[in-house]
Amino acid sequence: QVQLVESGGGLVQDGDSLRLACAASGRNFSNSAMAWFRQGPGKEREFVSGISRTGGTKNYAEVVKGRFTISKDNNKNTVYLQMNSLKPEDTAVYYCAGILKGINYSDYKTWGSWGQGTQVTVSS
Repeated sequence: QVQLVESGGGLVQDGDSLRLACAASGRNFSNSAMAWFRQGPGKEREFVSGISRTGGTKNYAEVVKGRFTISKDNNKNTVYLQMNSLKPEDTAVYYCAGILKGINYSDYKTWGSWGQGTQVTVSS
């Protein structure tokens, strides 16, 4: 098992930046792929970004590509999501996911562990 704790959410304005962090404990983080998902009001949980266990492969949802950057610090057991040029439609609870059980990063059912989420609100 892996325990995941997100932080860094908050209330920002249109165009601002935020950096989310997800601290992992409980297993060998350096051998774990990780991902970020989000769930907006009245919406289903959607894939935002994923990173391979080594950090060498990263993928992004089209709606965040070019604005968000995922990174992984294996020394700190932490995965980050740098979010720039935030828009009101980015408002959501952001969740960190770990323990990849399949090959499809973008399917939330592929992930075995979840954090509690952190709220990101972008005002216009």
